[in-house]
Amino acid sequence: MKCIKIDLSDERRTIEIHTFADLHLGDNSTDMKLIKERLKGVAENPDAYVIINGDLMNNATKTSISDSYAENIPPMEQIQTVVELFTPIKAKILAMTTGNHESRTYQKEGIDLMEVAACQMELQDKFSKGAALIFVRFGRNEKNRKICYSIYANHGRGGGRKEGAKAIRLADMSSTIDTDIYIHSHTHLPMVFRESYYRVDTNNSTAAKVDKLFVNSAAMMDFGGYGEVQEYKPNSTESPVIYLNGSKKRFWAKI
Repeated sequence: MKCIKIDLSDERRTIEIHTFADLHLGDNSTDMKLIKERLKGVAENPDAYVIINGDLMNNATKTSISDSYAENIPPMEQIQTVVELFTPIKAKILAMTTGNHESRTYQKEGIDLMEVAACQMELQDKFSKGAALIFVRFGRNEKNRKICYSIYANHGRGGGRKEGAKAIRLADMSSTIDTDIYIHSHTHLPMVFRESYYRVDTNNSTAAKVDKLFVNSAAMMDFGGYGEVQEYKPNSTESPVIYLNGSKKRFWAKI
């Protein structure tokens, strides 16, 4: 499992985490205007940071279910588009993962398109071929210690049309690892919910009640194309934003 450690200023009191996933650059339905607006907002906000969670490129191939003949950006140019869009904010990128669309080329030829993009932006240390376990430290608590948040981000795989099935995929992430926050993409359904459980402290033979935050990101696509043909529901493009407090351990998300 790729572990990524982020150490930010102890002067920060709040940070925002914006997930960019399922942009599907190259698809005619991609909302490029919205993508650029979101990136501009991140660039202008000193408290905003980014997690890239796969499927930035549509990467339609002749053997994939996507329509390779309808791409408005060829695969090689899709890599360059990602680099051009995200290089201006690369200092704000906490982690990058690969999605199933980029993996199409890896499965056939052994080339990971997202890793190529990460290398071009000199972000190899922030890149994970699979899921990413991210530790973000910043601010100061009442004991004058930096606060640490753990985040598990994975693009996700597999189908599931109904909202319940998509929520289950997100909730199942907690079966893999114990973290504060879980970020899932792939299903194109923006979603936020919380769960509580008791974390065992074996050193002190106690248990403490803690919260987990589950976040599913949106796709940056209008209705049409493959989604319309396959009778998928139109998706909301309002992606949740995660907020972390730098004075005491408190985290939440809003759509």
